[in-house]
Formats: sequence, structure tokens, C-alpha cells
Amino acid sequence: MLERIGDPTPYAESRPLVIDDLDLGAPGPGELLVRIEAAGLCHSDLSVVDGNRVRPVPMLLGHEAAGRVEQVGPGGDLAVGQRVVMTFLPRCGDCAGCATHGRTPCVPGSAANNSGELLGGGRRLRRRGEPVHHHLGVSGFATHAMVDRRSVVPVDDDVPPEVAAVLGCAVLTGGGALLNSARPGPGDRIMVVGLGGVGMAAVLVAASLRKELGSEVIAVDTLPEKLSLATELGADRVFTPAQLAEWGDQAEVVVEAAGNVRAFETAVAATAPGGTTVTVGLPNPEARASISPLGLVAQGRSIVGSYLGSAVPDRDIPEYLRLWREGRLPVERLVSSRIRLEDINAAMDELAAGHGLRQVIIFD
Repeated sequence: MLERIGDPTPYAESRPLVIDDLDLGAPGPGELLVRIEAAGLCHSDLSVVDGNRVRPVPMLLGHEAAGRVEQVGPGGDLAVGQRVVMTFLPRCGDCAGCATHGRTPCVPGSAANNSGELLGGGRRLRRRGEPVHHHLGVSGFATHAMVDRRSVVPVDDDVPPEVAAVLGCAVLTGGGALLNSARPGPGDRIMVVGLGGVGMAAVLVAASLRKELGSEVIAVDTLPEKLSLATELGADRVFTPAQLAEWGDQAEVVVEAAGNVRAFETAVAATAPGGTTVTVGLPNPEARASISPLGLVAQGRSIVGSYLGSAVPDRDIPEYLRLWREGRLPVERLVSSRIRLEDINAAMDELAAGHGLRQVIIFD
């Protein structure tokens, strides 16, 4: 949990996470109490810890998780014991955002996330009687979570908890950048810039498309160990940014998943005439990039933003599971280590240093 320590402002600044006991009530209508089995560490959690994402505190972090339903609120449709993937952008199904079929976020879902509440409103977490904010409607760095039914997707028991967890953010975001936003065509070269969990998931999904599209998959990162893993996961070519500049060629589809200005500019420059740059990274809100508008107009390039891979989770997760069961999408390869909750601050340091791909907390 991220808490405010001697700070009169209600927003997070960089500081270690605190492990403490919190109270949860019984689930209300449309809510579920879920026992967490696995929770992945993502840059969206780190960005709250380091202050790049302004969020109200105290807040229980964790937004990429999976677990078993322990209690069902009145009128619920899921059974106790059902395994669920928890997704950080719930969809109400009724707003203008949901009417775009994933192109834009759910309006009430985004508002609830920004205020630290569940989609149905309010907070269910308390610490010594005082309310604690939810992180993106999930708050998965805990043994249990209270969530809105619209924040979960049920999956079968054959899906391991760590695979189910990673589906909820890394795969939805990286895969969705391709399948929902870029939609590569036959023969399109696919490049991924930034090989964290989301970027490497995009490489996996791109490799799964190779047979039907005849695509070449290109991966770009500054770390040699990530380039080596990308090769193992199906990338045909790998480059550091300097090597990419020397190569001098471009790709029809480029996904930027690093969340920084330099990577975004690299991705745009590497996009071929008529091609599409899809940006899914989350840089600091004050970050500004420099690109040539003429280069977009004269050569017919497009830049597309994609939040959570423009996903509709209950539509997209079954498709990724189909590919996983066929052996075409080895999601488990994204898990770089399995850790305990008490190791979370060291794991955050590892993530900040760029070495952790998907560290997953395993709960007993």
C-alpha cells in the first residue's frame, strides 16, 4: 500500500510501499470478494510509486491480478470458486466510450479509476477505520480484493494463476495495440519499441500472427538481455536504438511500449510511409515530443494512441486464451520471476532499473 507520511497533500510522491492489515466488508450488489492468487508488477504501479502518475493516497496498488471468487454480492452471476482475470479498465457497457467497442475508455470507469473508487462508486477498503483508495478498480497487491463484477473476466481452471494475471494487463495492452489499434495486413512488418512486459507481449502476439500474415517481427530495446529474449519469443530481427538507426529501414506497424519521449520519437521515425505508429506507453504527463507534421502528411503516416490496447476484456481475453491453448501464445514466458509480497519494494527497484519483465507475486 502507498501511504502519505507527514505530507498535507493527498497525492503520492516517491516512497516505498508499506505492508499493513486492511479491512474489507461484505460485497454489495454487483460486487465480488476475490482471493488473490497472483499479481503482476507493472510500470503503471511504479508510476504511482515514483510520482509520475498522480493518484490519491493512501492507496492499495496492484492492477494486474487473478484469483478465486470467495463471496458474491446480491444478484451476482458468478459462482464461489470461479477463477477470474481482473482488468484495470472496467466497462459499464452503456456510455459513449463503451459504444466505440474499445477504441476509447469507458467514461464512468475512467472517472472511478481516477478517484480511487470502484465502478459502482465508493471505497471498500479501510485501515484502522479510515478509507483507503482502490488502484484502477483492482488493488491486487493483497490477499483479497473487493471488485466490481465488470472488472473481472471468468476463465477456466486450466489457466494457471500467473498466466491469468498477465492476461489482464500486459497481454491486453500489448496484444490489443496490434489486434485492435494497428490491425496489420498481409506482409506488414511489425516493430515493437520497448520490451517491458507490455512490449514483450506485443512481440508474442506479433509472432502468433506470422503464419497468417507473413509478417516480419522486429524488436527494439536498449538492454541486450531483452533483445535475446525477444529472439527466443519469435522476433526475426532485434536492434538497439543505435543499431536501428544504422539499419535505416522502417516497418509498416510500430508499437511504442516504453513510455518515454525518446522511444516515441524513435517509433515514429521507424514507421514506413503509409504506416501506423501505435503508442501505449505512459510517459510523465508533462513530457513533450518533437516530430515533423510534414512527415505525417507527405508520407501518409498515422499515430494512434491505445489505452489498455483499446480492449474490451470479455471479448479479447477469450481470443488470447484460444491462441494460448493452441500453443501460439506462450504467455507464461513473460513471467520473469515469482516473488512474495514482502519482496515488493526490491521488486519495484528491479522494475525501475529495467530488468524485471513480469515479476509476479504468488499468494498461498
